[in-house]
Amino acid sequence: MADSFNFELVSPERLLLSATVTEVVLPGTDGEMTVMANHAPTMTTIKPGVVTVTTSEGKTDRFVVFGGFADILPDGCTLLAESAVAVSDIDRDDINRRLQDAREDVADASTDAAKQKAQEYLDQLTTLNGAILPA
Repeated sequence: MADSFNFELVSPERLLLSATVTEVVLPGTDGEMTVMANHAPTMTTIKPGVVTVTTSEGKTDRFVVFGGFADILPDGCTLLAESAVAVSDIDRDDINRRLQDAREDVADASTDAAKQKAQEYLDQLTTLNGAILPA
């Protein structure tokens, strides 16, 4: 049996999850990463994506996060999300609103750097939408 560690997923609105887990898969900005017990201390930024959590009881939970950062220690991991929701609670209207806002941000960007950042966020949301919500 895999070693377990403490994991907390926090959004500005509330604590979404505080549990003893064996594995957490995070959508890091440099790529997807799996966190397990005794992980090297790391701090990473999080891009919009799905966080998959496997509890010590073997249950798997999935959460959609819209950016943030994770603080990883050998005995725990805390993900501070800009916004987060359980996949089971997500609705198509919310994703569509976020996509429309992102499209407007791309159109309204006044500099090349701002346009590129807005386009990257729109691309991430589009990929996320396809990954979690069937057409």
